[in-house]
Amino acid sequence: MATERNLIITLCTGNICRSPMAEKLLQHALAAEDSPLKDLKVVSAGVAANVGDPASANSVKALQRVGLDLSQHKSQPLTQELLERAFAVFGMTHTHLDILHTYFPEAPERAHLFREFIDSDAYREIPDPYGQNLRAYNESLDSMLEAIPSLVAYLRHELQKARQEKA
Repeated sequence: MATERNLIITLCTGNICRSPMAEKLLQHALAAEDSPLKDLKVVSAGVAANVGDPASANSVKALQRVGLDLSQHKSQPLTQELLERAFAVFGMTHTHLDILHTYFPEAPERAHLFREFIDSDAYREIPDPYGQNLRAYNESLDSMLEAIPSLVAYLRHELQKARQEKA
């Protein structure tokens, strides 16, 4: 039996800064939507992550600014098992997507940059704030917030398309 692909993966390097913030923001946005969007599960992973590291202190602080809690986060590496359940993967940089496709040739067809669908000439990658001050983390968070509406619209469209293909 085929595994249901209802997982959205946000992807960065160590899974302690960008992808955990992106995970919480996207979870929050999808929870406010109707089914099937709100039924998607969002997780984060890293292409070079350890198992069980907490989110960076500045990631936790940055998300507190928008009322979201990252204090319980535990890092995890990207695995084949996660990808087998993935409907879509959103990387922070082109390098994350390159690594995804190099090590996981069976990656889902929906693998994109987190900021790929913004309707502007805005910079598409989200630079790594690791080791920097809170301002750098807030800048990363703001660039993610800007992308959320376009991601929700993309996922809505892709879910409708997938449902039509099944019918």
